[in-house]
Amino acid sequence: MNDAPRNDTRKAELLSSVVEHIDIKSFDARPIVDAMKKMSFTSRDLGRAAEIYNQMLADPDCAIFLVVAGSTSAGGCMDLYAELVRNNMVDGIVATGATIVDMDFFEALGHKHYQALEIPDDDTLRSLYIDRIYDTYIDEESLQETDHTIAEIANGLEPRPYSSRAFIREMGKWLVANGKKENSLVKLAYEHDVPIFCPAFTDSSAGFGLVKHQVDRMKAGQAYMTMDSIADFRELTDIKIAAGTTGLLMIGGGVPKNFIQDTVVCAEILGHEDVEVHKYAVQITVADVRDGACSSSTLQEAASWGKVSTAMEQMVFAEATSVLPLLASDAYHRGHWQGRAKRAFAKMFD
Repeated sequence: MNDAPRNDTRKAELLSSVVEHIDIKSFDARPIVDAMKKMSFTSRDLGRAAEIYNQMLADPDCAIFLVVAGSTSAGGCMDLYAELVRNNMVDGIVATGATIVDMDFFEALGHKHYQALEIPDDDTLRSLYIDRIYDTYIDEESLQETDHTIAEIANGLEPRPYSSRAFIREMGKWLVANGKKENSLVKLAYEHDVPIFCPAFTDSSAGFGLVKHQVDRMKAGQAYMTMDSIADFRELTDIKIAAGTTGLLMIGGGVPKNFIQDTVVCAEILGHEDVEVHKYAVQITVADVRDGACSSSTLQEAASWGKVSTAMEQMVFAEATSVLPLLASDAYHRGHWQGRAKRAFAKMFD
């Protein structure tokens, strides 16, 4: 951080409107979702996606994975994801490091995301240490505090390799003692034994904190912890093998989407030829299918790789913050989660 003077008054003006996270319990989306099922285009797609998610919840044999890429947590869906964990509506999470660290853990430390009600040129934002995600602001100084907190957590651990799941569990444990927000996904996942995997964990604020931990330890001639990405894949595959029937609720795509889908192939390579493909799958995305990327690849395309069944899958091409609250509220109020068996997959690794 440079020492150039900043206009703190201007910064305070820009960081004045806090993003408020939607509460899926506060409204009942069932009537509108039912109506959308009788429409066409994206509305009907969303209606079918809601039906499939409710089927996952109603299926006593189905373990559900929430898969998140993109910035929906910063954009107002953070409490939505927390409610899915709190109400036993998901059994495991695969997400980007940004979703888990830069957004959820960041707010658990007491920081906020802000609506960008006006957007000056981005050089001005940089001079004020304000980071921009489309129409949302983050205070860079608060983000760097998050980096240093990650380093502090790493400093307190035994110097050995950790999967992202193991390290994020330590983050959740730290939040129980030190956090400033009850509705944190990381904290709730720790308390409910829901494992969180970030296959590209260091591609986030966690990376800065872990690099600082490693460099400081190297300078001091001390041993340091490392991240074990192979353990990530092995542990998630172990869960898939143990789970049997599985369903995917995917927001965005990218690395988390491919990572959870690949567990089927990995299980086969390990000799579990009877492993089931993911029986249910929903993906909400705005990615263009024409670029050949994983984010945009359809779930039917995934079937050609032996990852997903085509019987109960639905793509919803929409910006997720505009449709996900409807899907989640619909599922919450239909109540199939009530009485669902709690799988507590995190206990597999205790």
